[in-house]
Amino acid sequence: MEKVIEVDFDIRWAVPVFVRIGNGFRERIDGPKAALEALIYRWPSQAQAEYAVAKCRCSDAIRHHGSAELARRTFIDAAVAAKVFS
Repeated sequence: MEKVIEVDFDIRWAVPVFVRIGNGFRERIDGPKAALEALIYRWPSQAQAEYAVAKCRCSDAIRHHGSAELARRTFIDAAVAAKVFS
């Protein structure tokens, strides 16, 4: 029997998070999907503990296994640790 995992890629945070990754332009991250994409594909450092926590929390929020607000807070922590928080 196959299990279906429900996801919601349209979750938006009430207050966006702004980061500067790579090229230095200020970038708006509106929710856990955009945050997870930034973490997986463009994050400058994956060595910090905050990176792994943020990745898990954003994934959880998309799959409705966790709070979108918790995902936002952990993403901010990861951005601060990676020195990309703007």
